[in-house]
Order: sequence, then C-alpha cells, then structure tokens
Amino acid sequence: MTHSPPPTVPTPPTVFVDRDGTINREVHHLSDPAQLELLPGAAAGLRALCEAGCPLVVISNQSPIGRGLFTEERLLEIQARLNEMLLAEGVSITGWYWCPHAPWEACACRKPAPGMFIKARDELGVILESSWMIGDRLTDLLAGRQVGAKCVLVATGYGEAESALPEREACVDYFVPTLREAAGVILESVRAAGGSG
Repeated sequence: MTHSPPPTVPTPPTVFVDRDGTINREVHHLSDPAQLELLPGAAAGLRALCEAGCPLVVISNQSPIGRGLFTEERLLEIQARLNEMLLAEGVSITGWYWCPHAPWEACACRKPAPGMFIKARDELGVILESSWMIGDRLTDLLAGRQVGAKCVLVATGYGEAESALPEREACVDYFVPTLREAAGVILESVRAAGGSG
C-alpha cells in the first residue's frame, strides 16, 4: 500500500516595510527618538502579519546620515525606540536595513535601488520573488518591483500625493489607506494562494 507524501505547507511571504510615513508619522529628517509616533493602523497591521507567520523587514533610506545631520549611532537610538514601541504592540521585526548615503553618492542601496533587498536575501534567506513591499513613496515600490515583490502603496506619509504620479502604473499593485489595510491585502492573497505569497 502506497502513501501519498504529506502536502507541503507554503512558507508565509516576507513583508518589507518602509519606516517613515508608513510605520511612524512622517517627520522631515526625523532625528530624535522622542519624535516617533506610530501611525493609526500601523501596529495592528504589522501584528496581523506577525501572527500569520510573515517575517517583517524594515528598509529605510536615511540620507540625513550622509548629509551630516546626525550619526548612525543616533539612527540606532531611534531604531531601538521604535522597536521597543512595536514590541509593546506585539510586533516583532526580523530585520532592520537602512541606507546611510546621500542621494548624490549614487550607492546601490538607496531606494529605488534594490541593494537593501539583496542584502536581506543574502543574510536572512528571503525569497524575494514571493515577498511584498509596503511603502508611502513610489521609490519604495520601484525598489520592490526590481526584485519581483508585489507592491502596496499606503496613503499615509507622502502616499496620497505619490498615488497621483504617472510612475504609479509601473510599480503599484494596490493602493490602500493604512498599513492595516495593506496587511489585509497581503493576508487575503496568502489565503487565496493556500498559504503562499
């Protein structure tokens, strides 16, 4: 008597998330942990993704470092405080990646370049082709599109204005009000695919 092998359970997709304007309120060149304020719906959306087993990776352009406005040490203080705020809401972040370069440095990591995604793939074993990207700027999504991610634009931060740009057609799969709704789109896609992204 032969037995069929048990069905494989698809791995939940990794979700890349922009920081400023997506998770926390947009503050121009945010430079102080005291300026951090979680956006409505952000913690709930991230928590739902965590509970579904989706690894969360935060990727952020941080040009103020390259511009000499603050140091990487200060960025780490801000990041630690944000991580603390998210943990208090039941959200665990798998990886934090940032680009410290100014726009004129022409690096390979500043979004819309895909360098931070590639680094996460190499360090965390992310399957980029099944991943998702959530952000409030088209540069976030253009970076995601380059590595095969599905892309969700949120209306928070710069998102409402960015949604009107012609480049939107090249990179936006979904446009939703907040991270809460973005998580809903991803989880619905996962359910429809039987667990995969």
